[in-house]
Parts: sequence; C-alpha cells; structure tokens
Amino acid sequence: MRSLVRTHEIEQAIRGAGGTEAGQLAFTVADLLRDEGWAEALSGAAYVMHTASPFPASLPREEADLIEPARNGTLRVLKAARAAAVRRVVLTSSVAAVIYGDGIAPFTEENWSDPGSPLSTPYYRSKTLAERAAWDFARESGLELAVINPGMILGPLLGGDVGTSVGVVRNLLRGKYPALPKYSIPVADVRDVADAHLSAMTVAEAAGERFLIGGAAMSLAEISAVLRRDFPAYAGKLPRFILPNWLAAIAARFDPGLRLIVRELGRDSAISNAKARRILGWVPRSEEAAIKASAESLIAAGLV
Repeated sequence: MRSLVRTHEIEQAIRGAGGTEAGQLAFTVADLLRDEGWAEALSGAAYVMHTASPFPASLPREEADLIEPARNGTLRVLKAARAAAVRRVVLTSSVAAVIYGDGIAPFTEENWSDPGSPLSTPYYRSKTLAERAAWDFARESGLELAVINPGMILGPLLGGDVGTSVGVVRNLLRGKYPALPKYSIPVADVRDVADAHLSAMTVAEAAGERFLIGGAAMSLAEISAVLRRDFPAYAGKLPRFILPNWLAAIAARFDPGLRLIVRELGRDSAISNAKARRILGWVPRSEEAAIKASAESLIAAGLV
C-alpha cells in the first residue's frame, strides 16, 4: 500500500468475501513511483502478481500521470522480483495493449496495440508501453513472466470502492446516460479474471505467455438491455436511444468520458479466449452473469 491508513478496511472487505478463514494477509508500504519498500515487500516471496495501474474515467491532463506509474512502476516491481529470486511474476495488462494496432477482430495474443495509432489514448499507451517494457525486461533478465490481458472487468464489488468499469453499470442504473454511443468491449467477470491470474501463476505452460481474458464484446446498449431485463425497477432510468456517431463526436467536445472512446465508436473489438481455455483451463461465467453481479452488488451496497 502507498499508506497503511486503510489496511483494516481492506482486510475486512477481503474477509467479508468469504473463503478466507485460513488465509494469512500482511500489508507493507511501497509506491510505484519510489524505490523504497519494494525489496522488503518481496523478500521471501515465491510469486508476485502485479495488478496495479491507473485506469481513469476520462482523459488525464498530463499523459505522464498514466504512463510513468504504469511503465516505470512495472519495471520497479519486476526488478525487485528478480532481485528476490521469485519463481514467476504475473502481470495484469489489458486488452488495451492488444486491440488498437493493425490487427483485425477477433484479436489474439499475437496482436499488439500501436502507441502511435489514432485510436491510442494515454491509457492505451500506458498499458502497451508497460507490457512491452515488462517483456523486454523478462527476456533480458531471465525473469519468468506471464501476462493477463482482461477486457472490461465487471462482477461483484469487494468493499465500497467502485472502479471505472463497474462505474459504467452504476451510471446506467442511476440514469446518468441520456443516450448510448456505439461502443463495445469484451466483458469478463472479476472472479474469472482472478482465476486466470491464479492459473497463470501455477500452470507450468503459462510461463512466457500472455492471455486474453474476456468473453463477447458487449455494447453499452446490450449491457443496458441485460439490466432492463433483470432489474425492471430501474428500467425507467436506463437509456434506449443509440447515439449516432456524428452526434457522439459533437457531444465528446463537452463530455470527458465520451472523449475517451469517441475514436473507436462502431469498431469491432471482439477477441479470442481460446488460448486461455487451452493452456489455463479457463472456463468463464457468461457476460450476462458478470453484468448482473455488478448490479446486484451495487444495489446491495446502496450505491445506486
């Protein structure tokens, strides 16, 4: 943690998820932008999962605010892991490092995003540059690395924090969107993403591989339709109007969130998860189950 202030709250959230009675949990201070603390944090570790990277809901003022902690922070963790002689590092990347290059859908692990592409936002560049740097370091140092590239992560909350992805479901249920742009993204349940990380850590054949983790590419309209079907009490707040791309381009001048995705409206972002199924034995929940679990969790927590 960057600070130990919230450790009790975080442990309570984890314990409250169940199945953790025998689990041991310890906290230590370390910051992705500073060298201090990493050697102590990783001392004696057999495995490292590096999942932290900023994911904004709108374009940042300074691109470096995303790229520096993503790329330099990743290298800081990997160097400490190499010094600690860990068996393997599992890095959380993103489909953002895969689907914004010269490939075509359905995208596979062979595809890479182009940081110079017109589609590339600061977030997409941060994930791509961080993963590229991680593979370069692993190759040069001999560090054993596996990478998980998840899509839009939905599913039940852990505690009261709402991330950017589940925030989309919350905004839909709150009636925050008057209309829906033609945007789609592969959806994954957070529990299935966690399972993929665990398998990537323990399956021998996962070493040196990256894995796309996600199901069908769901449009915002399709997500809204699932919510309308399963949560009829909120149907009146859910938008039905599909925003034409030309109108979305105009609206993006005034909407920071829309500005983040306006260049890829109507684009096919489908992926193949065949490699994860084959090597990791990954069997995910349905996209509808992930969407429903997000809404149920938000409602139960009083967040909509």
